[in-house]
Amino acid sequence: MPYFLFCLLSLPATAQINPQVYDDAYYQQHQIANVDEAQDGLNFLVLGDWGRNGHYQQRQVAMWMDIAMEQLGGDFIVTTGDNFYSNGVASVSDPYWQSSFEQIYKGPHLFEDWYATLGNHDYRGNWQAQIDYTQVSRRWQMPAQYYAKTFELDDGASVLLVFLDTNPLNPDYKYESKYAATQQQDAAKQLTWLKHKLASTRATWKIVIGHHPLYSSGKRYGKTGGIRDVLEPILEGHRVDAYLAGHEHDLQHNQPAGTYVEHFVSGAGSEVRPVAQREFTKFAVSKAGFASVGINKDQLTVSFIDAGGQMLYQYQMNKDKK
Repeated sequence: MPYFLFCLLSLPATAQINPQVYDDAYYQQHQIANVDEAQDGLNFLVLGDWGRNGHYQQRQVAMWMDIAMEQLGGDFIVTTGDNFYSNGVASVSDPYWQSSFEQIYKGPHLFEDWYATLGNHDYRGNWQAQIDYTQVSRRWQMPAQYYAKTFELDDGASVLLVFLDTNPLNPDYKYESKYAATQQQDAAKQLTWLKHKLASTRATWKIVIGHHPLYSSGKRYGKTGGIRDVLEPILEGHRVDAYLAGHEHDLQHNQPAGTYVEHFVSGAGSEVRPVAQREFTKFAVSKAGFASVGINKDQLTVSFIDAGGQMLYQYQMNKDKK
């Protein structure tokens, strides 16, 4: 008997190939309650702090992301950074691309555009490789350290998404040697660009995405003042509707008194940390999961979904009320 055939026949039953079958029956059997598509609008998922080779419920989150994209007719996926733990990637051919991304997010509805941002852990590796991977992968989209996209909706509205690199903007990294690369970037240039984008847009909705939250109900409660002082005057001054962040390994919705911007954290793509109820907290939970966002002319809806496919929280804001 040939050696390779002997090895194949010798495999235990648990090792036999059993590929996942993605068909209509599979998606009918796996549904997320109360997740509805924004008709004539934009539908996307938000995932943060995720790349751990499938550990810490990363695979389960990926499974339900695929199901959510099928239910919503999802257009794309947004990442809020810390795409690869603990030290980013070394190059465009680093094995982490396969073990933490390509082989984890492999459901058929996850092969849409992924608009990515950089987190602090990404700066501990070759951050440029994540930009360069845009030329390798059809779905990975990170054309630069910071960039913007405008989407025209079928109902006549439009949405501006601004993707920031908050690492060089965060004064907390000024004297941290492991994040020295963040301080080699031109923060002033990025802020000038951000102000111009927000001032010149005529979009119905303005959403900004960055890694670092301006408010946190979790581990860094009371420690976000540095980045908040940099960004909040700009976001408030230009009437940004929502700021989406990660960094905190949980799911949060924060709305400080007297502010216009709604603050959401989607950083629960794998490992999670404790949260608490704070003075500005509308919702916070320490569960692995992700966010879905639906936008049309009149309404923006943010939902949090956990690694078991349960809807944890849903918030709707009306444009006229804003």
